[in-house]
Amino acid sequence: MLRLRLVPVSLLLVASLSSAQEMHDHGIPERLGEVSFPISCAPSVQEEFNRGVALLHSFAYASAEQTFRGIARIDPQCGMALWGVAMTYFHQVWSPNLPLSVFPAGQEEMLEATRLSAKSDRERGFIHALGALYQESDSLTPSMRTVAYEQAMTEVARKNDKDVESQVFYALALLANASPTDKTHAKQKQAIDLLEPLNREYPNHPGIAHYLIHACDSQELAERGLPAARAYAQIAPSAPHALHMPSHIFTRLGLWNDSIASNLASRQAAHQHGDMLDELHAMDYLVYAYLQTGSDKEVRQLVQDMKAMPNLDMSRFGIAYAATAIPIRYAVERGRWKDAASTGVPTGAPPSVVAIAVWSKGMGLARTGHVKDAREDVDRLRQIEAQLRASGDTYWSTQTGVLASEVMAWSAQAGGDPHQALVLLRAAADQEDAVEKQPVTPGPILPAREQLGDLLLQQEQRELALKEFQTALAGAPGRRGALLGIAQASRHDDRAELY
Repeated sequence: MLRLRLVPVSLLLVASLSSAQEMHDHGIPERLGEVSFPISCAPSVQEEFNRGVALLHSFAYASAEQTFRGIARIDPQCGMALWGVAMTYFHQVWSPNLPLSVFPAGQEEMLEATRLSAKSDRERGFIHALGALYQESDSLTPSMRTVAYEQAMTEVARKNDKDVESQVFYALALLANASPTDKTHAKQKQAIDLLEPLNREYPNHPGIAHYLIHACDSQELAERGLPAARAYAQIAPSAPHALHMPSHIFTRLGLWNDSIASNLASRQAAHQHGDMLDELHAMDYLVYAYLQTGSDKEVRQLVQDMKAMPNLDMSRFGIAYAATAIPIRYAVERGRWKDAASTGVPTGAPPSVVAIAVWSKGMGLARTGHVKDAREDVDRLRQIEAQLRASGDTYWSTQTGVLASEVMAWSAQAGGDPHQALVLLRAAADQEDAVEKQPVTPGPILPAREQLGDLLLQQEQRELALKEFQTALAGAPGRRGALLGIAQASRHDDRAELY
């Protein structure tokens, strides 16, 4: 492979980009990794373009947008600067990855980028590929657009097989279209096969390490992602997301102390940058890890810190998810069912987030014997499930269906129908296990397989409960609930309550 000279991205900004410098100059050198993305725009913007791409690779979208807009002011004929702006709206492994609220702006940027074009075939390929995502057509769904982008990036990668950025952005395009129901992880493995050889040649490239972590964010592949997880925070320590991302692998492997250290650093950096989304995301992963280590004092402090955060924009999925999940994780994982039953529904949150709050309330009611009220929450969950399905959100409609089945199961148990409770909860566990989690969450609030083990304990079926807890632990190593369940199912006493 042709080896390109990678340029360290530092805080040595050109004078005319003073607005970007003002945002990032904290008195210490900025470390974002090493990126080289040659473009045919004015030579004076090349270093800053590399910096913008490095920011993109660490999902520092707001800073990247500011950087690319600064480039466009210096060189108004630079179509790749507008490509960069439009790329900041496309959050490829997030959900949704192309929010409707930003689509018109991205489309406008790409129309202008296409008009300006570029001097090289490679740059025109990047612009054409992103143009396929933003093409004008009312008949295209978001998933169809991301597929069109991946197909176009396939050609970019094929025609530029010695170009690092072509391969790296193509690998990310593959991950954007990886199906959560594909337990073979075919696209993830395809991305890994592209990225691992590049990682050996370019060990300080932020995107390569970052996307390897995302590609390996499954129980099957987590061990393979551990070297990248150990490296990424050292490659780009100035990016809060780079400090957090290793915890995706640490969580999969039950390395709780590593996850805690990763997210403490990420939370602090995000707070200093004023990045509420990354701060809350790190806090949610922190709560998850602290719960597994029995660190309830730290969890309570995080819950209080979250509640004290002002002006949370609950219309943003990532913010709404973390802010809703954090207190619910504490209540539900610790069996504080009365607290769960009093869960309020967040105002202005997406339906998939509202479903989590409704589930928490329904679980609390069912586990405290208020069967009739719990079944009302089941009805509401079914309505949300149908709403999500009608909108084309298959993933979250499936997850909401699992939540509804869980509340139904515990309502059946409380209502004196243990057989129906087992049928419902086993089906929910099988359904949940068949789908990979989204990166927004460290894991289900309370895994259905663990709940099934708990239910079997309550029904005094210890051997069956033990098997379910062992299965749950194999899928999520180190989880406290599964470990406690195994210990309890192995004992012969009368204590049937796990949580």
